[in-house]
Amino acid sequence: MFSHIMVGASDLERARSFYDALFAATGGKPGRMDEKGRLMYFHRGGLFMVTRPINGEPPTPANGGTIGFAMESEAEADAWHKAGRENGGTAIEEPPGYRQGSFGPLYLDYLRDPDGNKLCALYRKPVA
Repeated sequence: MFSHIMVGASDLERARSFYDALFAATGGKPGRMDEKGRLMYFHRGGLFMVTRPINGEPPTPANGGTIGFAMESEAEADAWHKAGRENGGTAIEEPPGYRQGSFGPLYLDYLRDPDGNKLCALYRKPVA
């Protein structure tokens, strides 16, 4: 459904430290800069990008927006959350764990990145 997700950042090196740690916690590779100065992460078939806003204004997080990252296990979600907290992210909402959703139980970990973007690690147990 989506081709990519891009968020704004005020400090790309700070963002690189944060997102490199998040992606490393899930087996991903460090980000790389493209010719336009955007930080790019290719992982599990998706493309996640970080950039300074092209209009020159300060970056702002989406009000009501959340970017969800699919996890392969509870342990991977927890490693992602820990890496984020240790690299400039802020834990938000309820502590990591299962919550009952309209599609069944979901294991969720929420963070804000250093620029305030809301991120979620989501693990859904396979249906037996």
